[in-house]
Order: sequence, then C-alpha cells, then structure tokens
Amino acid sequence: MDSFSTGSSGSGSPQFSTDEFMDQMKVQLAQAYAQEFLETVRGKCFEKCITKPGSSLSGSESSCISRCVDRYIEATGIVGRALFTSR
Repeated sequence: MDSFSTGSSGSGSPQFSTDEFMDQMKVQLAQAYAQEFLETVRGKCFEKCITKPGSSLSGSESSCISRCVDRYIEATGIVGRALFTSR
C-alpha cells in the first residue's frame, strides 16, 4: 500500500503516517529549493557573466559563473544556518 492508498476504514480519505507526510514534505521542499537555485543562477549568474552568448563559454565566463554559483551557495548556507540555529 502506498502513502496515498485508502485504509481499511472505508472513509475514502488517504491514510498515512506523520513520518510519511514529513518525508513527502522534505522531498517537495528539496525540489522547490533546487528549482529556485537554478532560476537564481540562470537569472543572476548567467546574466552577469555571459557577455557574448555563443556555442561555448570563454574561460573568463566559466570562471565568473563558478564564482557566482559558489557565492550563492555560501550565502544560502549562511542564511540557512542563521535561520535554523537562532531558535
């Protein structure tokens, strides 16, 4: 029985545990974070670093994107730690 199957009570509503629900929420949050990350990188890093769009990246464009992504990862880590350790 998967987490969305109905139980034997016949109520027709999904029956799943709090742990299963939390696991599903964690997966959905991770997917949302990954999507936001990619959109931010595309919107900010590529726009900033790609000066002459072409079929490949120049060395300076590649370095710029790498640094931009590293800074974004570092910043989100700092913000995440501040949010979750201050409680």
